[in-house]
Amino acid sequence: MKKSVTMTLQWTAVALFLYGEIAVNLILCLPFISAKRWRLVFSWRIWNWLSPYWNKCFFTMIMVLIVLFLDAVREVQKYSGPEPMQDAKVAVTLESSAGLQVQMDSAIKAARQHQEDNRMLKQALLDDEKSMSAKNQQLKLEVEKLAAQLKAAEEAMRKSHAEVEAMKRQAKGLAQEYDRLLREHHQLQNLQGPEDKKDQ
Repeated sequence: MKKSVTMTLQWTAVALFLYGEIAVNLILCLPFISAKRWRLVFSWRIWNWLSPYWNKCFFTMIMVLIVLFLDAVREVQKYSGPEPMQDAKVAVTLESSAGLQVQMDSAIKAARQHQEDNRMLKQALLDDEKSMSAKNQQLKLEVEKLAAQLKAAEEAMRKSHAEVEAMKRQAKGLAQEYDRLLREHHQLQNLQGPEDKKDQ
């Protein structure tokens, strides 16, 4: 892990150096910057100050690139060469394959068992659904029957109410007729009373 990180940092530094070199070359090739302006830029004092170090920096970068190139060649040869203990690795591979075969067989068996359980569960759900459908149909018929009975009971109640109202009206009429007859009877008695006294 540490070596991988080191290699990554090394090649990142190389890539940055090469990208920087490409960028400088592209800037130097820009056509809209005149030669006079470039002469003005290169006449700055900083270039005179850095001039003693140019050769050292150049040779240092060349050496770093050569070392990295040789390291890359060594890594390629290490991973492309014949591997030691090939027979032992083939044996380990066969043993691993046998273990994987056993695991695969057990996984296939478990998958088949799950498939069978799933099928039985679906069948049970289908049977429950059919049973629930029949029960729902029966309940629907019972509800319709109860609704019909309720409607008949409401009709009978309405008729009974109408009969009660008719009987109330009849009883009221009879009571009024009885009161009228009673008043007439009293009047007749009152009329007959003075006539009896005259006859005496």
